Amino acid sequence: MKFNQFLPPALLSLTLICTPMAQAAGLPAEVIHVQSKSLTQMIEAVGGLSANESIILRPEQSGSVEKVQFTEGSSVKSGETLIVLESSLYKAQLQESKARVNLSRIAYNRAASLVKKKVGSQQDMDSSLAQLQVDQAQQAVAQTQLDKMTIDAPFDGVIGLRKFSPGDYITTGQDLVELTDINTMKVDFKVPENQLPNIRIGQQIKVLVDALPGESFDGSIYAIAPSIDERSHNIAIRAKIENRDNLLRPGLFARIQIILSTDDNAVMVPEEAIIPQNDSFFVMTVTDGTIGMAPVKLGLRRNGEVNIVSGLEVGQVIVTAGQIKLFPGSPVTPIFVDGTAEKPAQPTAEQQPGA
Repeated sequence: MKFNQFLPPALLSLTLICTPMAQAAGLPAEVIHVQSKSLTQMIEAVGGLSANESIILRPEQSGSVEKVQFTEGSSVKSGETLIVLESSLYKAQLQESKARVNLSRIAYNRAASLVKKKVGSQQDMDSSLAQLQVDQAQQAVAQTQLDKMTIDAPFDGVIGLRKFSPGDYITTGQDLVELTDINTMKVDFKVPENQLPNIRIGQQIKVLVDALPGESFDGSIYAIAPSIDERSHNIAIRAKIENRDNLLRPGLFARIQIILSTDDNAVMVPEEAIIPQNDSFFVMTVTDGTIGMAPVKLGLRRNGEVNIVSGLEVGQVIVTAGQIKLFPGSPVTPIFVDGTAEKPAQPTAEQQPGA
């Protein structure tokens, strides 16, 4: 026989009302614990990659190709001879000019000796000196013409695909082969003019390319355009990137991230937790199973999350779904969707065993 059977009906009803199991349960709502994360403030832009240096080798004089001293696609060093043109005519002209210089030098030395002995005229010595200088200049011209029949690499780089064959007759200014320095790459991009105060020389950037998913390359800004585009109101920027393992190639599309600052303890919450009201923003909090409203100041947004500058602390429980049925002061049944659980309340001294 149960004790409740001996209670009057009115007292029995009061007992049931006061029983915790009979209390009205709060509405269910999805909640999470506020956590801190690393947040990097950045400016994002798009641009294109180009080589540090790139030229098309062209001859300054016409002639037939005598030797090709490079392998297509190979690396070459600055000053290395790449192409030799047939130069027998220029060699003969150089020998002729050298002979004239020797003859003029002898004539000048003779005239100078006669003047020294006071049996020659100063005018004859001056004329012989002038002729010597003319012949020396002609020798320098002949030497330069001969040197131009050899094409050397002006800088370290990778040689491209040649557009000629040994024995071909090539003319002045004809495209022969491309030489490219890709050890260091350049990236050109633009940012809005309102970001100008955040840009400076030496600023670090990260570069991502669609052709190499999962890879990132570090670089730094080294040039900022002195003027802003009047039509787009963008400012042009150029940065250099170390081409790790020569993975990058000129012409690739690039995504640029300009690193402004990094906060390792930023308070981040899902965007769906934010409740806009007029010009303010709020977040529903849960304390002891009761809903509260916390005004918050928002910062950056990243991948579906918002940085809370002020108004929340790490460890607080906030509502991320179901806010439409809730209001401040109402009870709630929290459903943790972040893999955590509500911390159980610590027992008081009266609740300790044996108290």
